[in-house]
Amino acid sequence: MTPLARHRRFARIWADPPGWRALGAVNHSTIGLRFIGTSLVFFLVGGVLAMLIRAQLASPDAAFLDAEQYQQVFTMHGTVMMFLFAIPMLEGFALYLLPKMLGARDLAYPRLGAYAYWCYLFGGLILLGALFMGAAPAGGWFMYTPLASSTYSPGINADVWLIGVTFAEISAICGAVELVATILSQRTPGMSLARMPLFAWYVLVTASMILIGFPPLILGSILLEVERAFDWPFFDVARGGDPLLWQHLFWMFGHPEVYIIFLPAAGMISTMLPTMARRPLVGHEWIVGSIVVMGFLSFGLWVHHMFTVGIPHLAQAFFSAASMLVTLPTAVQLFAWLGTLWAGRPVWRLPMLYLGGFLFVFVAGGLTGVMLAFAPFNWQAHDTHFVVAHLHYVLVGGMVFPLLAAVYYWMPHATGRMPSEQLGKWAFWMIFIGFNMAFWMMHLTGLLGMPRRIETYPGDVGWNGLNLLSSIGSFVMAVGVALLLLDLFVHARAGRLAPRNPWGAGTLEWGMATPPPTYNIASQPRVQGREPLWDAPGLPADLAGGRGYLAEPRGRLRETLAVSLMSGEPTHVVHLPGPSLLPFCAALATGAAFLAVLFKLYWLVPVGAAVALVLFLVWAWEGGTRSDPEPRDVGGGVSLVSHHASLQAPGWRGTVFALVADATLLAALLFGYAFLWTVAPGWPPPEFLAVGNPLPWLAMACLVASAWLAWRAARPSCAGSPLQASWRLCVSALLSLVAAALLFGYVRTGLPDPTVHAYGAACAALGLYVVIHASTGALIAGFVALRARKGFVSAARRLEPRVAALWQGYCAGAGLVVLLAWYLPVWGIAA
Repeated sequence: MTPLARHRRFARIWADPPGWRALGAVNHSTIGLRFIGTSLVFFLVGGVLAMLIRAQLASPDAAFLDAEQYQQVFTMHGTVMMFLFAIPMLEGFALYLLPKMLGARDLAYPRLGAYAYWCYLFGGLILLGALFMGAAPAGGWFMYTPLASSTYSPGINADVWLIGVTFAEISAICGAVELVATILSQRTPGMSLARMPLFAWYVLVTASMILIGFPPLILGSILLEVERAFDWPFFDVARGGDPLLWQHLFWMFGHPEVYIIFLPAAGMISTMLPTMARRPLVGHEWIVGSIVVMGFLSFGLWVHHMFTVGIPHLAQAFFSAASMLVTLPTAVQLFAWLGTLWAGRPVWRLPMLYLGGFLFVFVAGGLTGVMLAFAPFNWQAHDTHFVVAHLHYVLVGGMVFPLLAAVYYWMPHATGRMPSEQLGKWAFWMIFIGFNMAFWMMHLTGLLGMPRRIETYPGDVGWNGLNLLSSIGSFVMAVGVALLLLDLFVHARAGRLAPRNPWGAGTLEWGMATPPPTYNIASQPRVQGREPLWDAPGLPADLAGGRGYLAEPRGRLRETLAVSLMSGEPTHVVHLPGPSLLPFCAALATGAAFLAVLFKLYWLVPVGAAVALVLFLVWAWEGGTRSDPEPRDVGGGVSLVSHHASLQAPGWRGTVFALVADATLLAALLFGYAFLWTVAPGWPPPEFLAVGNPLPWLAMACLVASAWLAWRAARPSCAGSPLQASWRLCVSALLSLVAAALLFGYVRTGLPDPTVHAYGAACAALGLYVVIHASTGALIAGFVALRARKGFVSAARRLEPRVAALWQGYCAGAGLVVLLAWYLPVWGIAA
């Protein structure tokens, strides 16, 4: 087959649907660019809101915005930038670049990526719609209680934040599952973990952090919405709650989020810098170790934001030390970058200019961060504009400047055209000078005592000139951003044509045509090092000529290779799904359920959830095969079976990673339960301590039996007999339903009224968690039982029973943990 004929065949197989059916596109390049484009729009909205803030604060006693308008604008600026711009933009870059860097043709779950995008878009539209209708949240982007409770925020404003942000967070977790599974399994042959691009390491740690860091915020949002809607007093001091619980849950997410934003941007730096310095990165192994250490340490810093709430001095000392300790892995990366520049021959093109801006701004932000890590200084600077300045130096320096460098670096790859060097330099200097003028002054106003959330100030406190300079600087920066966008949009369409690898990079994404075809590469290579194009300059021609793996298209199948975790040796062929409107429709149904909660139309919630559930089941039914796959030649003398006969298929790993996020949410709920038990006075009231009801124990027995039957059904000897597997799974589903019914009855009749005291609310929340999971387990087991009867399961194809068994086992474990949480403290009190 000639290269041209191969290209045409692959292009037809991997093409996005035309017209309105493009809503069903699932290709990773399309979804990644949609994330990037949408987050850019949200960035512009957040920038306009920032200009409104600075216009209001430019002069004393200003009346440009009234107090309510200012608080809405302030809240929405932070919310848009943190939740709708920073993380989605970086996820978009990861979705677009990673398969290309890893030598794969797509991500592990193309339809899940599409569903994540639509959830993100609809969640963002909920928030923006409220802003334009004057019903935006006004309690700050951190939504502290009790200000966000129904007592002090009685309107729909706070509910908009809780619903919209939670919807967007679901998108982030879906994207994280997709990225982790792709990095660990869908690399090109020979790409062991040691040879994996550093950008992939950064994204792997970041996505893992999202799986662990985002569930606490989702839980906090659910608990606060339940308190506002149904009067369950999780945060009400008068009824056994504590508003500090919200701060703990929020900052368990909020401080890791700073590193979740920084790490992918640092991965871009570690990818671009060696190219611009003309040499491999110094200290590769040290950088990998520092990434992992930074991700781990980031979860021990959340109380850094709570030094002034009255926590004990010992806790302050511990978290202060931890906050300073995290500078060590950051310093490792910083000195590796500087060492690379020192040892190389840097080329000062546009990307390098923005990387230089990053080094200056981010280091300055890091130094003020160390200052804030000292508790005595933190007491003085907390809640002032000094913190605002520090936050922007870290986030703009650590994310925006590397992001702009990345835009210029990969623009020729995505568009096939080069930007304007002259216009790009003008944009850089206006952004750099304007940013430092705007936010350096805020350090000074903060030290002079200016609070961070005031909408105006008197003219005799000494802040006038500094605030005016800040506002002028912010508008200069805005002009620089406008020039940058002009450069990008004009030259993306009319710029001079780019050569295939204009920067002389060594990573695989530059080994394909620019702009890349939808299938990425005509054949997958075997790599021998960390910089494949530097190691083999003729590799692009070999791949285009079909001298690699999976070079021959088969029917309409979308195929890519999966490899072993450590060595990178190929293990099986993954068949990926094609375009479908199911992700779009499922996101619409999910959004309808969220909107029903927002507008208190609770009878519509199960309707939307049921429609979404049906769509998910149709989505799942389309996968699988009714016959055992035979090994096929994939090239290089290697024969592999399809993923349907693999124990490490995408469905298995995706379920594992999803359950990691799920277990984190349960752990956060147990933390809240333990926190309230520890700090709330008289918790729980003695009259609530009753342990004689047998329903939880009967439910636990049903869950254990259900898990045992599901695991029996997943054994090869049983999966080889569809009838045996089917009846075991049917009984497992029935037992899960019985367990859910027993636990729901106990929550309704055996626990204290959840509206009376936070103890009853916390116990009910734990019980409902198990009820929901047991019901889901019944649905999964019943669905797989039907699939087994229809011929989708055999001794070789037992992925689906294994997934069902994994879920049922998790339900049994979660039920046992909840049961012990209910009874162990009570038994201890009784003893």
